[in-house]
Amino acid sequence: MVFNFGEEQVEQMQVSNLDKDSLKKMAKKCTGGFVDELRSVAMKLHTKDQSKEGQKETQIKPWREWDPTLDGYLKFLVDRKLIYDTLDKIICQADFPEYAEFRNTGLERALNLSKDLQWFKEQGHVIPQPLPVGLDYSLYIEKLSKNDPQAFICHLYVIYFGQTAGGRMIGRKVAAKLLNGKELEFYKWDGDITITLQYFREKLNKVAQNWTRDEKDHCLDEIEISFKFNRDIFHLTLV
Repeated sequence: MVFNFGEEQVEQMQVSNLDKDSLKKMAKKCTGGFVDELRSVAMKLHTKDQSKEGQKETQIKPWREWDPTLDGYLKFLVDRKLIYDTLDKIICQADFPEYAEFRNTGLERALNLSKDLQWFKEQGHVIPQPLPVGLDYSLYIEKLSKNDPQAFICHLYVIYFGQTAGGRMIGRKVAAKLLNGKELEFYKWDGDITITLQYFREKLNKVAQNWTRDEKDHCLDEIEISFKFNRDIFHLTLV
């Protein structure tokens, strides 16, 4: 998938005692803390055609040559909804107390995806069932959430931040090529997305303050696994 964390942009929310302008200024800089470590590792896992910071060689078509199909894109949306539904359930249940920190961040997408899939249905399209790649990923992150909070939070970070950057690039290209310019709800956030992402960064840094160095390294090691799952789902767009 095109993650492009280098284009991080961050829904308007009340965050601590900081005002909107202060948060915007902060969002333009490195935030410090563990989030910067996550971003550094994630950027290195991008391909060279995705980001100037990327270190991976392109294995399939370069991003600029990506050519989605409508059937494939619907499969992609269905599997993405399954993943976001899974994240929402895990965070709501909060088997580990720190998960509760990530409730109602404004980055949740399941409701938006439900609206989009309903719109496609009203246009006469058949909505497919989730495919094995999405089902496997959903089961994987649910299992992680039960006994490995550092690894689970890594996936939460990759999914949420990837959608606000590379995900939006996907949305624009699909809208232009397949949807006569229609912007889907999946790519819309209430308020200022820069503030929402800054809010999430602060929450994640707060949680990671209580981790040992080994736990932080374990979280960083999980990024490559998360990229693999998310890329496999992205490849559905080409089917």
